[in-house]
Amino acid sequence: MQLSDSSKYVCVENSNISSGHDAIVLKSGWDEYGIAYGKPTSSVHISNVYLQSSSGAGLAFGSEMSGGISDIIAEKLHILNSSIGIELKTTRGRGGYMKGIFISDAELENIHLGISMTGYSGFHPDDKYDTSALPVVDSITFKNVMGENIDVAGNFSGIVESPFSTICLSNVTFSLSYELSPSWFCSNVIGFSEEVIPEPCPDLQSSYSNFSFSCFPSLYSHFSNVSGSLDQEL
Repeated sequence: MQLSDSSKYVCVENSNISSGHDAIVLKSGWDEYGIAYGKPTSSVHISNVYLQSSSGAGLAFGSEMSGGISDIIAEKLHILNSSIGIELKTTRGRGGYMKGIFISDAELENIHLGISMTGYSGFHPDDKYDTSALPVVDSITFKNVMGENIDVAGNFSGIVESPFSTICLSNVTFSLSYELSPSWFCSNVIGFSEEVIPEPCPDLQSSYSNFSFSCFPSLYSHFSNVSGSLDQEL
């Protein structure tokens, strides 16, 4: 299920979605075309969904995100029998941003890769894209995420010139299907973690005091106002 590019005030709840690729994916435009259009996907609330993707992710963002993706709450997720649990993906030439994304209360089961964030995903529609247009990935929080029978806990691969920053993991526990060391893979990422099992890579072990405000912003209070507006409109 692809939410339309450049969408605002979207609510997806109480749904059961099974797909061959990316059960739910948020996008906002492709390279120079998305940058020129300049309309982000924002103020999206996803809640109480059952997701399954045989070759993609249960919940995905990008890789076409050149118009920007922000102010997203995804909660009460049940992701089963999928290649990837939750994925954020982008690449050089996209520009744009993914920020202010809060994912909480997620249950993952029978997943190859629990959480994926990559700056090396996707291709380009033509050769007119700007190679210097680097995407910004910042203020992404994963809280209360539990996984059973997970092959690899997480893979975070930022871009050298534009590292993923303020990536926060709180109360994240994955029961691995077999012993793998390390169970997290990280490069060009800066973040914080607390109560994470197995222990994440050093890139995600910065002190809480440096990230507390950005990791847990007042996104819920913001979105309660958005939800109220949606109810009035509907």
